Amino acid sequence: MSGSGKGVDDLLSSYDANGFYDELFGSASKPASHTEAVKDRLRQLQYDDLRRHASDAERELYNLGITFLVYSDAKAVDRILPFDVIPRIIAAKEWAHLEKGVQQRIAALNMFLHDIYHDQHVLKDGIIPAELVLGNANYRPQMQGITLPFKTYIHIAGVDLVRDHEGTFRVLEDNGRVPSGVSYVVENRHMMLRAFPDLMGDIGLRNVENYGAKLLEAMCEIAPPRPDVDSYDPQVVLLSPGAYNSAYFEHIFLAREMGVPLVEGRDLAVIDDKVYMKTTGGLRRVDSIYRRIGDDFLDPKAFNPDSLLGVPGIFEAYRKGNVALANAIGTGVADDKAVYAYVPRMIKYYLGEDALIPNVDTHICREPDALQYTLDNLDKLVVKPVGEAGGYGITIGPRATKAELEECRAKLLEDPANYISQPMVPLSVCPTLTEEGIEPRHVDLRPFAITAKSTWVLPGGLTRVALKKGTLIVNSSQGGGSKDTWVLTEGGEADPDPVADDSTDPFHTQSQSSSSQSQSQ
Repeated sequence: MSGSGKGVDDLLSSYDANGFYDELFGSASKPASHTEAVKDRLRQLQYDDLRRHASDAERELYNLGITFLVYSDAKAVDRILPFDVIPRIIAAKEWAHLEKGVQQRIAALNMFLHDIYHDQHVLKDGIIPAELVLGNANYRPQMQGITLPFKTYIHIAGVDLVRDHEGTFRVLEDNGRVPSGVSYVVENRHMMLRAFPDLMGDIGLRNVENYGAKLLEAMCEIAPPRPDVDSYDPQVVLLSPGAYNSAYFEHIFLAREMGVPLVEGRDLAVIDDKVYMKTTGGLRRVDSIYRRIGDDFLDPKAFNPDSLLGVPGIFEAYRKGNVALANAIGTGVADDKAVYAYVPRMIKYYLGEDALIPNVDTHICREPDALQYTLDNLDKLVVKPVGEAGGYGITIGPRATKAELEECRAKLLEDPANYISQPMVPLSVCPTLTEEGIEPRHVDLRPFAITAKSTWVLPGGLTRVALKKGTLIVNSSQGGGSKDTWVLTEGGEADPDPVADDSTDPFHTQSQSSSSQSQSQ
């Protein structure tokens, strides 16, 4: 094992980011001066101690059941998400910019969704091709004319960002349906607090403990009013497909963090267009549902008639305003990889502003000029299918074989509308503990945002790391891991957004009493 017996100081002194922007050291033109305190503390550690803490952390993750399921691997039922103990650090000022950028993007996407399900001005004005929206598999004509509280469709978002070789953050994808991973953000912090309290102490970190309270607050805000009920205390539940879903751990985690019942479709019933939960005390009216089931499977009466996961009749209850759903039905059209290319134009159209966080340049292969450019430059571009997730189906031109490029060319010509292409972004790297010592590995960042009346962004986000040497694919389903993301406070001061005190949180008290009646928790 390379590095054994050495101090971390020795390994960091010989560390080479290979020309990429480095999250711990920055670059020659843009040094990361905000990380000095953490670097000093890392240098005082021994490499063997770092490895021992890393092994302890991975064992604890497994023992705590912090796992995910990989559908494509028949041999693996559950895996832990590999955890790297060297954190990624973001300066306060830089985070403030990202926070505003994410809020701006979500505001525009929500305005877009309200527009396309009402007057469709953005289509009539030619800002985005109508066929791209109305012909999209994720467009739900059943949502036409339904007005939602605060005109919010995307209540929970996870926007994927990458940092290029100049140190500039860029948006890679919008995840506006059921973004996963926030549980790892919180659990990674718990792990670091247990393993490295001396590393984290007194450097001014933003906390990530508030996510459950903020999510519950938003779910209560969007709950439909019930003037017939005194002291209305909305009943919130989390609707899961069940234990075989890849993110089932996260469903348990979020229900626990909110203090609400975790239910499956069979635990709910619709009677007279109202949703009820079956409890040991009888039926209990449900007002607000954080659903982790896709549109297709949510209601067999309205969508896929073969679905056994959803709740028959729930769409009609939703349409009549008797229950809230987060995220709204039909949001998938806004995080389609082809629609993504138009988001900067949406921001300009709806808000009159330039995008604070730029997109990665994107070529939409359904457009003849973009298709031709892609075909002419296959060996220089990354080609992605618009309907895939998890990093599947991607061709990375500069690293593909001749046969792989020809296979990609054939697929493009057969169905060009299913593809986009982008230049290969030289993703930033972060020092990572490997079998060979401390080496650079590519990372991305997924900040999580919650929107009801307003948008709140969790100060942290999921840093995914490509653990395989040289690879750019950070997805957990393809061998990626994660790191704790440390957002620093301004001047090392106390976190301006402290953890909520449960003793004074009205939602906490309400939710605890509700959860005790669930059959499914």
